[in-house]
Amino acid sequence: MHRLTNRQILLGITGGIAAYKSAELTRLLKKAGADVRVVMTPAATEFITPLTLQALSGHPVHLQLLDPEAEAGMGHIELARWADHILIAPASADFIARCAAGMGNDLLTTLCLASDAQISLAPAMNQAMWRDSHTQANIEALRVAGFNIWGPDAGEQACGDTGPGRMLEPTDLAERLAAEFDYLALSGKTVFITAGPTREPLDPVRFISNHSSGKMGYALAQAAVDAGAKVKLISGPVNLMPPERVDCVQIETAEQMLAASMEGLESCDLFIGAAAVADYRPVAIAEHKIKKGNEEIMELRLVKNPDIIATVAKHTHRPFTVGFAAETRDLIHYARDKLTRKNLDLVIANDVSVPGIGFNSNENQVTLVTADKATTLPQTSKRLLAKQLIDQIALQLKSKQA
Repeated sequence: MHRLTNRQILLGITGGIAAYKSAELTRLLKKAGADVRVVMTPAATEFITPLTLQALSGHPVHLQLLDPEAEAGMGHIELARWADHILIAPASADFIARCAAGMGNDLLTTLCLASDAQISLAPAMNQAMWRDSHTQANIEALRVAGFNIWGPDAGEQACGDTGPGRMLEPTDLAERLAAEFDYLALSGKTVFITAGPTREPLDPVRFISNHSSGKMGYALAQAAVDAGAKVKLISGPVNLMPPERVDCVQIETAEQMLAASMEGLESCDLFIGAAAVADYRPVAIAEHKIKKGNEEIMELRLVKNPDIIATVAKHTHRPFTVGFAAETRDLIHYARDKLTRKNLDLVIANDVSVPGIGFNSNENQVTLVTADKATTLPQTSKRLLAKQLIDQIALQLKSKQA
């Protein structure tokens, strides 16, 4: 089921008594980490309310092909492009017939025509309807067209008949859906990543900060999502758009970043501290703008900020903890000292004095430092480097958990 993390599942519900099982199916998919959007045919709403599915999926339910409100939020073509997989459960005999005929006379059939995603059907109908030659011909046509046909099961039916026609149970459908996706390096893992700088205010208009662009942290967040992880990105002020499928928490100060890092840490498997956190903050913040006086020198009193990565590494439910070390000399020495002093599993060190890498650049070169090894990765774009780093970290995480 971990393979469903971050997957975008479009769940279609058609008219039939088995529609009540779709509520449990939605809950199971959400619990497994999938993002679920629900599309219901008009007949489906006679068996289960859209409000129920909205509450369980966390998104408005799509009902009509030309619903102006729905089109403004996510039009039917965008919805078709959005889906990683389309699952119709239950799939009625009527829907199967219309789908096999290539019809697009409602929202759900239109989505099936417009999407490049794999489509799976979970038939549910009376046993006589299932055995009918027309239904069997339609099912065979859909199989030939590349549709998955999951079920039906045999047993007692709501009408009192016994035989094939029951929709498969939600747990079975969820497991079959998970098996459609590859197992990725971080499938099912929860990853927290800090990124960007922090800003420590002096007064309402001035602050202490640094040159961090956040590009490395954001690239790591994208790579972690691509590797199947559920990602929380804790970001300082940057000019970047958060990656899709990432829970992005925007912060300003080091204390805010610490609070966001500790929230939910007990469920975190991997923590990557890629942010450039200000080491110090002013002892006091002026209530109003500090005016320039006659003095030639202004003295600021600063106090040390909390050490976020060290605090995480001391937590009772300590995740696999990765720190960054931006140095200008003695790279391996300082990185290994940080590794030991802060009780980290891995330090990713980079020499920010080298032109063309580090802060604000699109490229980077880093060395992975553990207690007994230092491995330098070649200079490349931060996007490609992030993928390499996530692959390396995932291997070490798996090895430690084993």
